[in-house]
Amino acid sequence: MTRTTKELAIKRLFLFFALLSLFILGIIIIFLFYEGLPIFQAISPLDFLFGVEWYPTYDPPNFGIGALIIGSFVVTVFSTIIAVPLGVLSAVYIAEIAPLFVKELFKPVIELLAGLPSVVLGFFGMAILAPWLQETFDLPTGLNILNASIMLAFMAVPTICSISEDALYSVPKEFKEASYALGATKYETIARVTMPAALSGITTAVILGMARAIGETMVVLMVAGGATAVPESIFDSVRPMPASIAAEMAEAPFRSQHYHALFATGIVLFLLSLGFNLVADYISNRFKEVGSATL
Repeated sequence: MTRTTKELAIKRLFLFFALLSLFILGIIIIFLFYEGLPIFQAISPLDFLFGVEWYPTYDPPNFGIGALIIGSFVVTVFSTIIAVPLGVLSAVYIAEIAPLFVKELFKPVIELLAGLPSVVLGFFGMAILAPWLQETFDLPTGLNILNASIMLAFMAVPTICSISEDALYSVPKEFKEASYALGATKYETIARVTMPAALSGITTAVILGMARAIGETMVVLMVAGGATAVPESIFDSVRPMPASIAAEMAEAPFRSQHYHALFATGIVLFLLSLGFNLVADYISNRFKEVGSATL
């Protein structure tokens, strides 16, 4: 077999697996829409999306997921506020400041945190963090937005840190050397050269961390409180969309309105995740162009 033949065979093999992945994804999307769209024969899309009453067992039932959407966004936003400074600054420290022995210590710790099962973090939030929040802030329950946000931040930090670190490492050394040659200090170089040059990768890391937070199921199911109501403070309980699907799918009669409503909730969650990825791709490319032009 000639070298050209081998390369052609490898290309076709890669093409096959790429098409297979697209085919499987397409089947999943078709199934999701096939099972979710029938709910709109009983309720309008506007009432479904913006209604705040989710009572599937009432007669007649109410299928408004507005409170679930708000719960998902609130938990994601607060977890991002916690995770982004921790993840990005940790990446900057490991990539640019820490001595070698510290890097060798921190890297496995972060990778270990990334490998923790979400149910373990959920148990930690229930058994340790929830009683502490309840006692410290004199709350009716420690299962609330703050608890879920902290736990989701722990899940997002390794993703943000690892991808941001790779982005920082990918900045050419010539940029840093030129900055030092002009008299800039190490920290000025990090702030004005390295981080702007790596902004594309850092932004991608943040968006991927947010996408993981909004799609996480087990942690929010265990520590968010499970209240299908619009929250008024970070100490209120909520039920994000993934938690609602996981908690109720096993109880929903097959092909009932409740069943179709849960699949429709999955459609909304899918579209939100798709939106996150599209925004990440757009911002990443824009920052890449701006960074290249600036440097």
